[in-house]
Amino acid sequence: MSTDTTTGIETEILAFIKERTGIELAADEDLFATGAVTSLFAMHLVTHVERTYGVSVTAGLLRLDNFRSASAVAGLVTTLRQES
Repeated sequence: MSTDTTTGIETEILAFIKERTGIELAADEDLFATGAVTSLFAMHLVTHVERTYGVSVTAGLLRLDNFRSASAVAGLVTTLRQES
């Protein structure tokens, strides 16, 4: 699986969530509304994103909108990669 494309990032994020929660989601599903991601698990997701994609999620980026869906996370990763 390639993590060089937005779709590849979405797929990897969804696999990470499914592996840890057992919940299968679509890329645009609200991770918090479905109950798949709690505030505690969100911090694990942030750490995973930083380690997997080599980006730094600063305090100003720790907004719900950046982590609401796999699509949102993929957009954040793409933006951070372009900035570095």
